[in-house]
Amino acid sequence: MGALKTLAGWIDRLNEYIGRGVSWLTVLMVFDVFVVVVLRYIFNIGWIWMQETYVWMHGMVFTLGAGYTLLHDGHVRIDIIYRTASKKYKAAINLLGSLFFGLPVLWLLYSRSLPYVIRSWKGMESSAEAGGLPYLFLLKSIIPVFCVLFALQFLALALRSLCTLIEADRRDA
Repeated sequence: MGALKTLAGWIDRLNEYIGRGVSWLTVLMVFDVFVVVVLRYIFNIGWIWMQETYVWMHGMVFTLGAGYTLLHDGHVRIDIIYRTASKKYKAAINLLGSLFFGLPVLWLLYSRSLPYVIRSWKGMESSAEAGGLPYLFLLKSIIPVFCVLFALQFLALALRSLCTLIEADRRDA
């Protein structure tokens, strides 16, 4: 049981670290949008690459921060029954949801995204827009990274839920 909690703790720390780091992109993104708006509407100047920068940052915040959000129980769920349920019931729902919904969907997304990302790397894909950002293949590479980080956090949730169920059964016995 201690090993399961240790592994879950390691995964939690990884997503905590990444989530806090990625959160700084929101500050940069707000600054970038502010500059784009000022340049466009006051000085009548605009660059495609600046607009793409905040779109790319926005995508990185959501994909790389998904595990962090799950860690802090920030994802949307239907709360009618779950909110008032016992710890044991919540643990069972989280375990089953992780194993039968979260992890399989992420595996499917991961396996289907790899050819897409590899094709992008082979062509050293860049923005389709004239004056857009190069290195689009790097942005697309975040998709499998998202899958791994999010799946790890689902694994940590499942491990903690399993520990909760085992401890509850020991207390009930």
